[in-house]
Amino acid sequence: MAQTKVLIVDDETDILDLLEYNLEKESYEVLRAMDGEEAISIARDHKPDLIVLDIMMPKLDGIETCRQIREIPGMDQVYIVFLTARSEEYSEVAGFEAGADDYITKPIKPRVLLSRLKAILRRKSSEEPSETLKVHDLEIIRDEYIVKQGDRELTLPRKEFELLNFLAARPGKVFSREILLEKVWGDVFVVDRTVDVHVRKLREKLGDSYIQTVKGVGYKFANK
Repeated sequence: MAQTKVLIVDDETDILDLLEYNLEKESYEVLRAMDGEEAISIARDHKPDLIVLDIMMPKLDGIETCRQIREIPGMDQVYIVFLTARSEEYSEVAGFEAGADDYITKPIKPRVLLSRLKAILRRKSSEEPSETLKVHDLEIIRDEYIVKQGDRELTLPRKEFELLNFLAARPGKVFSREILLEKVWGDVFVVDRTVDVHVRKLREKLGDSYIQTVKGVGYKFANK
């Protein structure tokens, strides 16, 4: 069985050493990069299963690095965890807008980090089987993370797709932001506004008629 390949990216050598030591103890194959440009090159060449990515880095910050990695063929669905000393809400939201799956603040606690990475990888291994969901004029191809809308074909970032898939599978049912965070983001610690950001991006791509706001409650997929 192939080792799970983890790319760790940080401009501080002691942090890379700490992460590498603890990941290798858990039998992960570890790749290292010290800046965003190097991370993009390694991601392109080695296709890691998961990336732990610092935000504050030279050359390219983590957010722009994440965006560029998502554009590499075959890397649009890789799991990316941001590692940062910044705890401001705006940086967290910006991270998820760029396509991050999780967000961990420094100082690093190796046990906590390993637990979060294992939880993410468990979600990956238990993703829904190949199936196509047809609702209204949308065709949601779950195993390919593709949405077809008439003649248009869209490849959505992971969390946008998962949010759309979750709501579309339950048309007419209203979900609060808290429930959506629990069901779509799992045990990731994010702010409620993250849901609003992803809904806005879906509306920009698909139109406003699919996901409806229920004032004071949350969101639902239109039950036409």
